[in-house]
Amino acid sequence: MRPLGRIALAACLLGGAPALAAPVADPAFTVDIAEKAGAVFGALSSDGDHILVTDLASGRLFRWGPDSGFVATGPEFPHGQDVFGEPTGPYKALPLGGDLLVAQSATPMHQHEGPDDHALVEVDDTSVVKVVNNDFWNPFGLIRDGANLIVIDASRNDVERLALDGSGKTTLFTFPRLKAPGAAMQSLSPTEFGKTESYEVNAVPTGIASHNGRLFVTLFAGFPYVAGSGRVVSLSGGEPEKSAQIEAVDLNCPIDVAFDTSGRMLVLEHGTFNAKTGWNPETGRLLRIDHATGKRETLVDHLMRPVGMLLLEGGRIAISELDGKLIFLKPAPR
Repeated sequence: MRPLGRIALAACLLGGAPALAAPVADPAFTVDIAEKAGAVFGALSSDGDHILVTDLASGRLFRWGPDSGFVATGPEFPHGQDVFGEPTGPYKALPLGGDLLVAQSATPMHQHEGPDDHALVEVDDTSVVKVVNNDFWNPFGLIRDGANLIVIDASRNDVERLALDGSGKTTLFTFPRLKAPGAAMQSLSPTEFGKTESYEVNAVPTGIASHNGRLFVTLFAGFPYVAGSGRVVSLSGGEPEKSAQIEAVDLNCPIDVAFDTSGRMLVLEHGTFNAKTGWNPETGRLLRIDHATGKRETLVDHLMRPVGMLLLEGGRIAISELDGKLIFLKPAPR
């Protein structure tokens, strides 16, 4: 899976780009921003009083706090670009006892494959402690579910369960390809695609959350990233299954999912894509979906290629972006 895209990475790192508008939040929220120049942020997790975020530009892990700012921890992971010119490095890190568990992606281009590549790796504050399991192609999403780890392998298009020590790896589900309507594909290439036909794209699972005994997974939908082709599905999380339950459709490259204290589903959309120019600026957004009523609300819009989110105390929400920013939503005073 390569949802971030070479064009997206280039836009993050090139200087002299025009100024972008600030994120626009629902009136019920205020917005704060913490920025690390030159960073290409991956996913987020909670680490005590700090937020743990990965940086694909440096291959480092950072703890962020309002007083300390960004503080590097752990070793430097292999990082750079893959053969498609896209960012590769540590995607997500989770606290594991006194150490951290890191989902490390594919081998960077022009580097020899090492034991830490496409693997779950345990690290302390300075070095690699051990490789927990490297039987992955591209581990992207990662959560702890009781005594198990649940891993999204975004290149194999599947969900894997394994014990905390890396043993007992089981494939819970492999996602079939998704259908994209011909009318939408025609906008990319009118001569190549028929209007009345449907075409298949890779499902590309990305984010994962556990809620009410089920596993919820965002399906990004692979290239050419047709608008509205993404969805959220759910699995029982028990034994391997033959089908997934559809929870939400008509999404624009959903990349992460979570649930608030009221049980409403939060879906982070990476944005929309243009075959000629790449990712459309400021088209990422955070949606809140009420299953009971079907109502959808946009909590924040005009995000710049968001990657991960984290729900914090007091109804606050943190969002990471590829351009090295953490966006904080805070309930506005009433």
